[in-house]
Amino acid sequence: MKDFFYAIQDLFVNVLFAPLDALRELELSSWFGANMFSWIFMAIGFVAFVYWMRELSKFNKSGEEDKSVTAHSYL
Repeated sequence: MKDFFYAIQDLFVNVLFAPLDALRELELSSWFGANMFSWIFMAIGFVAFVYWMRELSKFNKSGEEDKSVTAHSYL
């Protein structure tokens, strides 16, 4: 049973965490390169935000929404 848990440890430490170790080593030479995934996720989030705001603006200009006080039952 002990070998089973050592195999799990070996899998995670030497195989699955290898890309994170490479990023940690890259940080010493290039901070921007090491944070590449963060930059990519921030760009995706920004694009999604701009898209969502444009869709909301389009929906608001079309006048489909009922903005009266009794439009929602909880009001």
